[in-house]
Amino acid sequence: MFTIEHDFDATVVTLVDEGQTHLQEDVIVSALDDCVTISQYDPVRRQENLITLSMAQISDLRAALDLPEGMYRIVEKKK
Repeated sequence: MFTIEHDFDATVVTLVDEGQTHLQEDVIVSALDDCVTISQYDPVRRQENLITLSMAQISDLRAALDLPEGMYRIVEKKK
């Protein structure tokens, strides 16, 4: 299950782990103008873990989801 919320300065997607096996904490993805943050609570350390990705990294990740194993570089075409 997931939720989508549109805040003033970000779109926030929360991914909820559902199922009967060991469940993970919710993952919160916040898309801002200049970066995307991913956070998840760590109950063992009792702290929030935060990862910040630049828009270039998000672009690379998006491309990587559809490519086979290997090393790639995205090059923008000149107009």
